[in-house]
Amino acid sequence: MNQSANDFTPKEIDEVKYRLKSIFGGSVGNLVEWYDWYTYSAFALYFSPAFFPNSNPTAQLLDTAGIFAVGFLMRPIGGWLFGSIADKMGRKKSMTLSVLIMAIGSLIIGLTPGYNQIGVFAPLLLVFARLIQGLSTGGEYGTSATYLSEMATKKHRGFYSSFQYVTLIGGQLLALGIQLILQNWLLTPAELHDWGWRIPFFIGAILSFIALYLRRHIDETAAFKSKNKDEKKGGIKVLLTYPKEVFTVVGLTLGGTIAFYTFSTYMQKFLVNTVHLSKETSTTLSFISLLVFAIMQPLFGLLSDKIGRKPLLIGFGVLGTLCTVPILTGLASETNTTIIFLLMIGALIIVSGYTSINAVVKAELFPAEIRALGVGLPYALTVAIFGGTAEYLALWFKNIGHENYFYWYVTACILISLVLYTTMKDTKHHSKIED
Repeated sequence: MNQSANDFTPKEIDEVKYRLKSIFGGSVGNLVEWYDWYTYSAFALYFSPAFFPNSNPTAQLLDTAGIFAVGFLMRPIGGWLFGSIADKMGRKKSMTLSVLIMAIGSLIIGLTPGYNQIGVFAPLLLVFARLIQGLSTGGEYGTSATYLSEMATKKHRGFYSSFQYVTLIGGQLLALGIQLILQNWLLTPAELHDWGWRIPFFIGAILSFIALYLRRHIDETAAFKSKNKDEKKGGIKVLLTYPKEVFTVVGLTLGGTIAFYTFSTYMQKFLVNTVHLSKETSTTLSFISLLVFAIMQPLFGLLSDKIGRKPLLIGFGVLGTLCTVPILTGLASETNTTIIFLLMIGALIIVSGYTSINAVVKAELFPAEIRALGVGLPYALTVAIFGGTAEYLALWFKNIGHENYFYWYVTACILISLVLYTTMKDTKHHSKIED
């Protein structure tokens, strides 16, 4: 017989409220962080001429994508800095500081004049702002993955941890939703190109300060509070005593991050620049597909709690290796928007085998004293090298007339990760969070 609400003791009810409050606070901050990060990508179609006065749209996007990639260079530093803070001073303190820095980066982009006003200083300020945001985002992933995993119960850890990607995707949805509102109801295309693209960056800064308030009022995890003084002296030296786990994080991330950035962040530009859909249609399709993608994450997380993490990773690896080239080739030559949408959804279903559980898998690899740094630093390094350059590589291959090379590149990276998935232990049954 199922338990009713009256069957729970006041202490059990308080425990549930405590976990939900903490997970909500951590997740909302994560959403705002990723909204600020993805607003750059979503509105690049509009603000790139303001910073790069070039008549070739692909060249403009290439310049903007280059700065997007530069932002990723700071992510390993952010992963090291904020991971160290989280392991030594607390998860809460690290997450609060990272969201504050993200607010500053968004304000700089929103306030920076264009190339016609201040010349070369415009793109230089844009680079500086993205470096700040890259530092913040690099610290956000490892710490929030650690926080959500430690706050969740063992039985439902896959489900609760999946909300990291729900909010990560939610950040993209919020950016695209604001873009749709501006495109269809509030501004003309000319106004969006001239000044309207600044609005979402100001919104991001305001949301970051709201998230800052929420994070200041969440609880620290029991896993961190239970560590003794010696266990709070982690750092790179301690991390290097876990080489197998570090390598596993790199291999886990390689194929997944490229697939994720290809079928989410880059897809909007791909639909405009390669499929030749309008910006408005591209934004609408991206928004709806990402909404479905976000809904799928907890379902896959629940499934991992039932059957384990490894089957989902292998499913992503096999299907990603077999289907990436056909899906991207089909999209490039398709004109029917319904078929385009179905191909996008198919790709995102495949990617969900990685995105829904990658945070909890990595957190389950490390003990508490090095968990945030162990998750954050190798992940950030891999994303900086492969995820951050995915969009740039795709546009570069297109610019030289061999766009299909990128399809095979994505496939090869997923295949490499698949090899690791087949050889690793299932972390659901070998988790170090319980140690």
